[in-house]
Amino acid sequence: MFWPMCAVALGFAGLAVLGVLAVRVFVEARRLGRQVSDSALRISRAAEDLERAAVSTARSADSL
Repeated sequence: MFWPMCAVALGFAGLAVLGVLAVRVFVEARRLGRQVSDSALRISRAAEDLERAAVSTARSADSL
């Protein structure tokens, strides 16, 4: 009777550990998604700034 109870307890502990790890993975995946979204926004802003600078440079080169 001891071994079946021990197996059930170990099974429950294993499921609890897997549950905790799943929650941690979910939280980190959300954080990574937020970082990717922020990075994409920053890249698009930088691309717009670069485009504006290129237009300005082209205009000043034409006036020479």
